[in-house]
Amino acid sequence: MTPAELLQALARTRASLDGSEVTFWWTGDVHSWAPGESYRRLFGFEGLNVARLVADTDADADNDAGGAANGDGPTGSGYRLLTREAAFYLDPRSREILETWEGKPVIHVWNDPAHQKWRPFPVPMTELGDQVCFSLEIPLAYPSPLPVADYPANSADDTYRALELFQFFAPASVLTTDEPSVPATMSWTRMSPWLPWMEQGQRPGGLTFHCRGRKLGSYAEVPDRTRAYIAARHPEFAHAPEKWTEPNETSWTYFRKLHPPL
Repeated sequence: MTPAELLQALARTRASLDGSEVTFWWTGDVHSWAPGESYRRLFGFEGLNVARLVADTDADADNDAGGAANGDGPTGSGYRLLTREAAFYLDPRSREILETWEGKPVIHVWNDPAHQKWRPFPVPMTELGDQVCFSLEIPLAYPSPLPVADYPANSADDTYRALELFQFFAPASVLTTDEPSVPATMSWTRMSPWLPWMEQGQRPGGLTFHCRGRKLGSYAEVPDRTRAYIAARHPEFAHAPEKWTEPNETSWTYFRKLHPPL
């Protein structure tokens, strides 16, 4: 398959070619690691991402969201994935949403936006009988929004480093179908520093997130507890954004907004 065909197959798996909203939901756990210490399951973790795929035929048209405004689906060789994502840290046993941890307020994930630009590239794909798996390995390293000098209790390093590992599983028919979207499941592993609100400073170690989930038929299939929590705090997270905005939000930039440097 050409890179453009592979990207279109990934787009059918991750979102929908007709531009309709697609919700992925996931659940899992967060483990800590540190030199000389046992691994610990600190939190459960549950989240969702609501996405809309739009055409992006001009990589330089940063403010043009393609057909999102008029309902036209993406037709070009490139795409923009317009998304919001929310995720919540849970008590590892009861699976209830936490509000505090070790006496500290928990800051959940409210990433708005969490966009992506897609260009044709050789998407790693493995054929697994009647399924295929798209694997995306994303190493991250960039200047931290929380410099240690300004956030000594919340930041491990002046460079933010993490590793995001995604696998999206779809029916093998995704390679030949004319349908805009196919059912899909996913796995996600993330290695990251301690979260800023954990106040671990420059302590060696960090976190590993290990989750799995699926593409839902609609946002209404998100568990009732989670939908109620979102509706009471940030109801806009029930829908994908209508247009492209920058920059993306992360847990680190969101923490900085809540706690600007002195």
